[in-house]
Amino acid sequence: MNSYQSIFNSQKTFFIQELRAQSISSRIKKLKTLKNWIKKNEKIICAEIKKDFNKGTEEVLLTEIKPILDEINHAINHIYDWTREEKVPNPLGFIGSKSKIIIEPKGVTLIIAPWNYPFNLCIGPLVSSITAGNTAIIKPSENTPHTAELIKKMIAELFQEQEVTAITGDYLVSQELLKLPFDHIFFTGSPQVGKIVMKAAAENLTSVTLELGGRNPAIVDETANIKDAAQKIVWGKFLNSGQTCIAPNYVYVHESKKSELEKELIKQIEIQFSKKNTEVSHIVNKNHFDRINSLLEESIKRGAELKYGGRKLEDINYLSPSILTNVTKDSPVFQDEIFGPLLPILTFNKLEETIKTINEIEKPLALYVFSKSRKNQHFIIQNSSAGTTAINETTIQFAQPNLPFGGVNHSGIGKAHGKYGFIEFSNQRAVLKQRIGLTSLKLISPPYTNFKRKLIRFITFRL
Repeated sequence: MNSYQSIFNSQKTFFIQELRAQSISSRIKKLKTLKNWIKKNEKIICAEIKKDFNKGTEEVLLTEIKPILDEINHAINHIYDWTREEKVPNPLGFIGSKSKIIIEPKGVTLIIAPWNYPFNLCIGPLVSSITAGNTAIIKPSENTPHTAELIKKMIAELFQEQEVTAITGDYLVSQELLKLPFDHIFFTGSPQVGKIVMKAAAENLTSVTLELGGRNPAIVDETANIKDAAQKIVWGKFLNSGQTCIAPNYVYVHESKKSELEKELIKQIEIQFSKKNTEVSHIVNKNHFDRINSLLEESIKRGAELKYGGRKLEDINYLSPSILTNVTKDSPVFQDEIFGPLLPILTFNKLEETIKTINEIEKPLALYVFSKSRKNQHFIIQNSSAGTTAINETTIQFAQPNLPFGGVNHSGIGKAHGKYGFIEFSNQRAVLKQRIGLTSLKLISPPYTNFKRKLIRFITFRL
């Protein structure tokens, strides 16, 4: 028996014998303990993430720590409502019985986290798993080793291995873990790896939440406030050096606003990501740097114009925020999810043509609309599909605790955050209690007399 199987077995035993019967207040206590550790060790968290790819303190606070503290507070404030039994009404044929839905934990869960927000996207799902009453094995990304070791240390200090444990290592570790019959798997990463996770989960008929990505469009129409749009697009795109699953992947701007938008985008890059700022996130490693650089160079070879940026510091895997124009649908930078600081600009004259292009590719995780026209906003939403959508804003839909977060089809399966994350890690169990003695069902049970046959036909076709 390998060590992973042993840990899995101990968690399964612990869940059955102890955790399933624990009170809601005990879950709250665990969440508060986790919250207090994070607040107490804020500086250490910032320092370790900075070691991995130079993410600045303010960015860590806003994108790694605050979302988790908010998630914990939201769970604590609503856990009693989320776990409350729900009585449901009975149709006429169920008179005498009682029906309800109870929320129960799924059991032993696996969380495989990505590297782009290595603390947030690892601990966020854990909050949902704990709130739902499960045990968890978490696998931080090997691409951010300092953060992974920090998470491992934190989990070891706060939990027994039989309840929550962190296992570090490369993709081979994930492969071994995926062979185990977990009760739920939560994976965040690329669609390509998501397919591997889903295939492995199918071997054990394990439910999955897949938070993936996609080529997220931002549409800027002729009515948009261009200065406001540029400010928000630049922040959403170049935050974390573009390594964000909900970052705008490309911009479609109305032909009449192209020149103005390009000028405002450049202004905003120089304001928000000044060269004087030394705490700008780098590309996580050389492999990813080379991939993004190749996208840039191949796109230029095929006719794209580097309008702004392109500064490279290869020794530290840094590529400055860059804008590409004269981009077509055949450009490599349009064909792939960029996941880096490259922003392609395309133009349109008719909104219908833009929506047609968007609908021809995989459904995105996020779609952004910059417009003052309610007619255009409505048209875009009614004629497209996306996991999330923001109007006159980018990325902050992730942090709205009352909204589900997740993709659709290629960009993800299942939802996260708040009640929606809690439900992913829970089983909604249907319970029906029938009276003893005469019931409505007995009136239509065999043997079928003439009266019963008439009654069956009546209740079948009465509407």
